[in-house]
Amino acid sequence: MPLNIPNLLTWARILLIPLVVGVFYLPLSAAEQNFIATAAFLVAAITDWIDGWLARKLNQTSAFGAFLDPVADKLMVAAALVVLVRLERADVMLAFIIIGREIAISALREWMAKIGAAKSVAVSLVGKLKTIAQMTAIPLLLWHTPIGPIDTFLLGTWSLWIAALLTLWSMVYYLRKAWPEISARSR
Repeated sequence: MPLNIPNLLTWARILLIPLVVGVFYLPLSAAEQNFIATAAFLVAAITDWIDGWLARKLNQTSAFGAFLDPVADKLMVAAALVVLVRLERADVMLAFIIIGREIAISALREWMAKIGAAKSVAVSLVGKLKTIAQMTAIPLLLWHTPIGPIDTFLLGTWSLWIAALLTLWSMVYYLRKAWPEISARSR
């Protein structure tokens, strides 16, 4: 495992997961819990962008980093969604759709890489839009308190619905891209 700044940022993102989850078990006020969880999630989201940018800028890309980065993202999103379902701030079906898609597409990408066809399921625009919707919805739902006239719960809920729809759309997109390989190898 190459020890460089991008990989350290990815590891830091993974280490933030227990904070996002665990803060809701600490004897703090709801406002303090919401603040800490939201701040930790936002730091993780920002480091996700920074580590990729630094890896390219410093020419520190690695196979391990390419593997760990999406794992960290999926773990953070799944952990936050489970917390939000537990707090009754997110619908369990939306969380299931998002987490289920992440598992399915990760498995598809792994299989496609194993057969040498990884480029056909490379990250697409709809996948990036899905991520943006998730990274908007989750902090709003973690924060949960109105910001002036902005109802963060309502805005977060709508963003999560959009994320779930984009999740399904991107899953169909990736499955269609992979379908020729799937059908050729299932005979």
